[in-house]
Amino acid sequence: MSATGRAMSGAVVDGVEFDRWAVVLCKPDAVARGLVPRILDMIAAAGITVSHRMDMVAQPWQAHVAYRDMLADTGRRNLSDLPSYIDAAYVGQTVTVALAQGEPGVHARLRQLIGHTDPTRAVPGTIRGDLGNDSMAAASSEKRLVRNLVHTSDDPDGARREYGTWYGPGVRLRVSDFDRCSVILCKPDAVQRQLVDTVLDRFTAAGVTIANRLDVTVQPWQAHVHYWDLLVDADHFPDRDIPACLDDAYAGKTISVALAYGEPGIHARLRHLIGHFDPTRAAAGTIRGDLGNDSLERALAEKRLVHNLVHTSDDPDAARRDFGTWFGAARRLLLTSPSGIPIQPTHAECPPGLRRFT
Repeated sequence: MSATGRAMSGAVVDGVEFDRWAVVLCKPDAVARGLVPRILDMIAAAGITVSHRMDMVAQPWQAHVAYRDMLADTGRRNLSDLPSYIDAAYVGQTVTVALAQGEPGVHARLRQLIGHTDPTRAVPGTIRGDLGNDSMAAASSEKRLVRNLVHTSDDPDGARREYGTWYGPGVRLRVSDFDRCSVILCKPDAVQRQLVDTVLDRFTAAGVTIANRLDVTVQPWQAHVHYWDLLVDADHFPDRDIPACLDDAYAGKTISVALAYGEPGIHARLRHLIGHFDPTRAAAGTIRGDLGNDSLERALAEKRLVHNLVHTSDDPDAARRDFGTWFGAARRLLLTSPSGIPIQPTHAECPPGLRRFT
């Protein structure tokens, strides 16, 4: 570390133990093939915590710094062609980066997990071995870089440099700001009863900042992802066809979603404000208690979901998932708080506990 506090590798960092942190770069071919979730899941399944996932369009300087060792290697043949190969593969293309945290030695573990540079030489069980569909021979004949899906930091110095390259000095290694942001879902019954404005006004009156309201026509997959817990624990409702109930209640219906910003603990505050999932048991002063007109008893008798107006995210992990489900990755630029602080989406290692009835 220099006297100015700048890491000798070029990234400005304070107090980060890069012997325990690595950068995972899912390359443009992984993004184009829709393999990013599988790659990150394979890393998480190896017992390595994955967080701070971020999608971005690669800038020329980022690709050049990422390949600096190859570009500066005077022993390479056809060195003059390499910059054009790198630019063609990366510049203007979408990549996904994430941080991987583990014990000292995590870099070697990750390098073993991703496998050989040439996917045809990567062994089964490695990411490149299982998912790769290119070869060094094909890349050489086509005069391009090999498409091998993913890169991970070689060592702590490499991790420090790559952190500065892809995240920049302004992004700190910290808990996701989804601890300050929740997703509000005004359900079809709230829309049909024209209560969306009233519901959102209740949140605002409680001192919560509401932004980025969006009306959505629900696709079946969105309802299935949102209510994954009911689908996988359908034994709790042995007399009901849960997929059919979800499709009947949501598919093709209009909902309104919005982002709610506040201090850490916002999720518990909002859950308290909306009240019990059964409106007949929700306390006066809560949204469901004051505005609800249905009951769990009636819903059970009619073999359907209870109409309870509104959902808010259970916790930061649920907020991340709810944002992806209802807003989508294409709207990730909305993830800026009213104070201008960007929220860093994360990739959860595993789903949180079941959240029945919500």
